Amino acid sequence: MSYFSNHSQSRFLANSAAPNSTSTPPTTASTAVPLSPATATSTPTPKSRLPASKHFSTSVASVAASQASRASDKDTAASSSVGTSAVHPLKNTWVFWFRQQRAPGNKIISYEEGIKKISSFSSVESFWSLWTHLSPPSALQPTTDYLLFHSGIRRPIWEDPLNLSGGKWIIRLKKGVADRLWEDLVLAIIGEQFDECRSLEDGNGGNWDDTSDGGTEWPEICGCTISVRQSEDIVSLWNRVDGDAKVRERIRDTIRKVLNLPPSTIMEYKSNNDSMQDKSSFRNSAIDRTPLS
Repeated sequence: MSYFSNHSQSRFLANSAAPNSTSTPPTTASTAVPLSPATATSTPTPKSRLPASKHFSTSVASVAASQASRASDKDTAASSSVGTSAVHPLKNTWVFWFRQQRAPGNKIISYEEGIKKISSFSSVESFWSLWTHLSPPSALQPTTDYLLFHSGIRRPIWEDPLNLSGGKWIIRLKKGVADRLWEDLVLAIIGEQFDECRSLEDGNGGNWDDTSDGGTEWPEICGCTISVRQSEDIVSLWNRVDGDAKVRERIRDTIRKVLNLPPSTIMEYKSNNDSMQDKSSFRNSAIDRTPLS
């Protein structure tokens, strides 16, 4: 979608403009969710602004001038309202989740117990309203995860009905480079850049429809995660079915393209069934050794 290309530097532009922003994200589920520095501090008391011209002077020369000014302000407000009323819907509704392995007091908690829902969004506008209030991965403490999944995923875990037969591509990143890659991956997913990874020519098309939710057809991409660890950051992209090698390869190639990965980047793949067997998302994953074309 063209809406995202204009925001390719949004994370850094948003952070620089955040102190003057008055937009707030949809309701959050937990006070433990890390907010960006602009929203973590208390809202400052608005300061009076010096008049930029005689038109905005605090002293009004005549009643007529005052009435004219108020009329002009109403016209401007009405025009602004009309200009900002358009909403650009996304193809799917997406949900952000947040997880910390250690609760306050340094107590280790179970994976699912540590997952907290942040908020959902279904339009370009609601996404940016939420995104600009989230801290980037570089600002998170180790053993913290961000998770983004479409609304068909009830819980972002291996055992969810839409995740059971799927798997995930894994990229391990050195510290300091995750912010940009994470944003690019999120934009690519909600911007439908992976939609063509499963084409109509692929066989067994009926196997991919979700019959557990009224026959709704969900996208092949279930979601993505970023796991902040002490010595590395791990990005993973989850897909619905790990049994189709052609689809997995298309997803891999699309990841390389949208993230502009260098040829030396090592990518790994692991099925969710294997993760359930060894109780690990990233251990014992299969390293992809396919040379770049």
